[in-house]
Amino acid sequence: MTEPTDATFDVQLTDEQWRERLDPLEYAVLRKAGTEPAFTGRFVSHRKVGVYSCRGCGAELFRSDSKFDSHCGWPSFFTPLAGEAVVERVDTSHGMSRIEVLCARCGSHLGHVFAGEGYDTPTDLRYCINSVCLTFADAPPTAE
Repeated sequence: MTEPTDATFDVQLTDEQWRERLDPLEYAVLRKAGTEPAFTGRFVSHRKVGVYSCRGCGAELFRSDSKFDSHCGWPSFFTPLAGEAVVERVDTSHGMSRIEVLCARCGSHLGHVFAGEGYDTPTDLRYCINSVCLTFADAPPTAE
């Protein structure tokens, strides 16, 4: 796994610009790798069909058809929208080793990915993503 650097990301904003763009909770999670409290995010039980995008830059990240109920307190997806939508890096904070998930366009912290937990999904991965990091757009109606 190649560790991303600030230069890796297309969207480059100063800390001040991020603070102007995001509310305090969004800033704490997206830019300082915080976590929203479990079971409080608006997308935990969200069931609409559409696309979840990065609150920081608007990049499309996940589709609703990859979302599943993990009962962990945060929205869970079994795969990102495309292989290049997110980047992953080792996170050794809090006395453990995990894989952090970042937006590939702006480098914002989204959450973590976990493998081998036994969920009945095609990938056996759980992208555990903070709701505050996401926006949602309904899928356009299909012609019948």
